[in-house]
Amino acid sequence: MLEWLRPYRRAALPGDISAGIVVAMMMIPQGMAYALVAGLPPAVGIYASIVPPLLYALFGTSTTQSVGPMAIISLMTASTLAPLATPGTALYGVLAAQLALLSGLVLLLCGLLRIGFLANFFSRPVMSGFTIGSAIVIAWGQLRTLVGGPIEIGMTPHWPSILLGVGSLVLLLAARSHLAPLLRQLRVPAAAADVGAKLAPIAVVLGAMALVQQLGLVQMGVATTGAVPTGLPGLNLATSSQHWQALLQPALLIGFMVFLISMSGAQALALKRGGEKLVSNRELVGLGAANVGSALTGGFPVTGSLSRSAVNFAAGANTQLASLITAGLLALALVLPTGWLALLPLPTLAATIIVAVLGMLDLSTLRTAWRYDRADALALLATAGGVLVLGVEAGVLVGVALSMVVLIWRASRPHIAVLGRIHGTEHFRNVDRYSAETTPGLLMLRVDAGLFFGNVDAVNERIDEELVAHAGTRHLVLVLSAVNAIDTSALFGLEELNSSLNRRGVLMHLAEVKGPVMDRLKESDLLSKLNGQIFLSAAIAWDQLAGSRAAGTPAAATQPPGAP
Repeated sequence: MLEWLRPYRRAALPGDISAGIVVAMMMIPQGMAYALVAGLPPAVGIYASIVPPLLYALFGTSTTQSVGPMAIISLMTASTLAPLATPGTALYGVLAAQLALLSGLVLLLCGLLRIGFLANFFSRPVMSGFTIGSAIVIAWGQLRTLVGGPIEIGMTPHWPSILLGVGSLVLLLAARSHLAPLLRQLRVPAAAADVGAKLAPIAVVLGAMALVQQLGLVQMGVATTGAVPTGLPGLNLATSSQHWQALLQPALLIGFMVFLISMSGAQALALKRGGEKLVSNRELVGLGAANVGSALTGGFPVTGSLSRSAVNFAAGANTQLASLITAGLLALALVLPTGWLALLPLPTLAATIIVAVLGMLDLSTLRTAWRYDRADALALLATAGGVLVLGVEAGVLVGVALSMVVLIWRASRPHIAVLGRIHGTEHFRNVDRYSAETTPGLLMLRVDAGLFFGNVDAVNERIDEELVAHAGTRHLVLVLSAVNAIDTSALFGLEELNSSLNRRGVLMHLAEVKGPVMDRLKESDLLSKLNGQIFLSAAIAWDQLAGSRAAGTPAAATQPPGAP
């Protein structure tokens, strides 16, 4: 807890202060915008940005992670709550906080049980597909707000909203593409130029608020955030006893996504800081505490944001003190008169959301996956399609299912190489890739995967195919250098293979068996029934069996059963 505080140095203070101020300026419009995505009043986005970073700073391990509302989690919140309550009602707000509470408890439990490793089973392409689908859903959902009315044939355009919303969108897109290079041309330091470009939404929002006031756009029908209550959020203990069960499954999914999104961002920044060490289980505890804190202050589920954390890092953040300063400034903004926040036009907020989610369209991963592995690319597209067609929660389930299917499929079809000796060496390589020597009567196969119930039949079938292709084989050597485990089903499969080969007059040998695998095999009957031998290396097997191939005579001393 607070491990960053004990070694804290005064030299880190200026960077933390500057980062805290910059992120606070960014969080006010961003938090309000993401609250709207979640179907909540804009002020709730600020509430969810005060206590969560304080609690994460106590328990988390990332020094620059910025915890608060995030587009994808806001969308999942809205998707979960829409069937249960009407957005804007008191029940909707209660359920949002209850969802954050459940998600936080799930994360805390996972952290205490030390099961953070489960996030590794969600592949990068599937995560990218989910992000792309969510970005499209969010952007499409904001078009109505951007133009001030429904998008349909025969609609009556509301020109003040359209001009304000589209104008804000154009300015934000231009700033995103051209502002940082322009600032660099003006000899602004690169880091400052990047931060300045990230703060462009602040300037656009302030400009839009000025137009609302000066031109009387509210009277023209332009929607704004409305009155924002003054004062800090109070303790929220309200829950709905009727909805615990309905919220449990979505809370599991949201908790999973909160951890996955946060860890991916934190790991990216940790690499930039020179290998900062993150502890996944403590991250679970930190994020769990943050979500419980959000629930108790009337917020909604939160997570670490890569874009916001990147701004925090670029602005000079050295420790979590920057997040504490951000939270303090946001609290101060609520304590001071908040009338100015009521002038914030919703079309401009919609424009900021659209521009923010455009950065989530990770097409580079799709291009790479399409070139590298079509199965991963198809999983990415299927996940994105699942989010668009079936909904956010179903899209997550589709992604997880596809990750498991791809993993199982690959494990069930392990690579098996026919080995030959590189001339003049003791190295053995795949004969399909190298010019390697083979010898009649001796077949050496390397199995490049662990053997388990899902692939043992496929392995035995492939061995049979190779024996047919290499007629006259008297010695079969299974090189197990890549085999880390053999389960019970695979053990029986090897025993059956040994019996079958024995009837065919083929001796089955094992080579380069790893110590842990050998320890398990010693507890079985395979070693006593093996009609061949166990060799320490493929080279020894070659030297001894190549000379005895014609008669199939046994060779001399081999790897002892207990050797590694």
